[in-house]
Amino acid sequence: MTRSLAETLRVEGGQVLATLIRLTGRFDIAEDALQDALVVANERFSDERLPENPAAWLTVVAKRKALDRLRREAKRAAKEAEAMSLLVDDAETEPTDQLRLLFTCCHPALSPEARVALALRTLGGLTTNEIARTFLVAESTMGQRISRAKSKISSAHIPYRVPDDHELPERLDAVLNVIYLIFTTGHHAPFGAWDDRVDLADEGIRLARMLAGLMPDEPECVGLLALCLATAARQPARQSKDGVPVLLADQDRTLWNQEQIAEASRLVDGALRRRSVGPYQIQAAISALHSLAARADETDWEQIVTLYRMLERMGGSAVITVNRAVAEAELSGPDTGLEVLETIEGLENWHLYWSTKADFLRRLGRADDARVAYQQALNCDMNESDRAFLAMRLSELQVQLPGRNQ
Repeated sequence: MTRSLAETLRVEGGQVLATLIRLTGRFDIAEDALQDALVVANERFSDERLPENPAAWLTVVAKRKALDRLRREAKRAAKEAEAMSLLVDDAETEPTDQLRLLFTCCHPALSPEARVALALRTLGGLTTNEIARTFLVAESTMGQRISRAKSKISSAHIPYRVPDDHELPERLDAVLNVIYLIFTTGHHAPFGAWDDRVDLADEGIRLARMLAGLMPDEPECVGLLALCLATAARQPARQSKDGVPVLLADQDRTLWNQEQIAEASRLVDGALRRRSVGPYQIQAAISALHSLAARADETDWEQIVTLYRMLERMGGSAVITVNRAVAEAELSGPDTGLEVLETIEGLENWHLYWSTKADFLRRLGRADDARVAYQQALNCDMNESDRAFLAMRLSELQVQLPGRNQ
């Protein structure tokens, strides 16, 4: 596949696939037709000679391929005849196609794991191997999970549509979760360079904005959009010219997107005034507090610690507690952060747990223990950018604190 076609597929493949699924009503036909269209594209085009609008070209060719596949099926059911009619009559993509697909992926008949995996595969365009690495499972396991989800949608005749209003609440948590995972997978890619999938973060924001438009009276929808905007606003300052991650405290804040920060702050303030506070609103408030601090030492760590404790009382997670440990360390010192970290179990394979611990130990002068923790972090799976950063930190530690624990 040419680089430009590969880039088109990566950025706009979700939209093309969503349109094909809307038109055919079938995941299998849609995916096969898109692959057929890519084969034709590879045979016909090169980097120097591409269609003016590659995504539109792929959509048109894939729809023809889908029609061919449906025609070849010997015994057409009424549904397939109907799909053929749609393919012939409808030649346009619709902006809500991906939202329809998102709600289909989040149907209650599917397990929570399957919903997220299927959404990342279809909307995010991630390969099965990439999704497997994100969830720390074998590729074969993830392949079976996705395959079962598609079969369930087909066998249960799950409709491809945005649900009616009375059905929205039961799907909302899953939809919010999937959109946030799409955003975070793009904001901090689990493989490659950490900003390799910024397009996916942009897609997460677009989906969050569409969802907030669909459900404007639901504070958590608005909170999710605010969270994504406030987090993405710091993207321009998150890495050095050499591609090495820059910690929040060291970032050039003049590079932050002030327009996004202002919109995020306005949205989260409005959502919180509805007094129906949920985890996305709280996380948005935390992100906004970081973004609104003119300097790192002006960050309101006391309020951030309070908000993280609220999140933990709502159910939280071990990852939330790691984040609270960081905030506690900034507020009261690294020894307090270390005490919080040592209450956490189950994150032994997460490099950010070990790197956080290593940083606390380094700041406490416990050089040998810090080196061990950095090495534990480097033994975990992570993207290339994080690995380069941790290796640099370990190397710096050898110079700054060469001896034994102080």
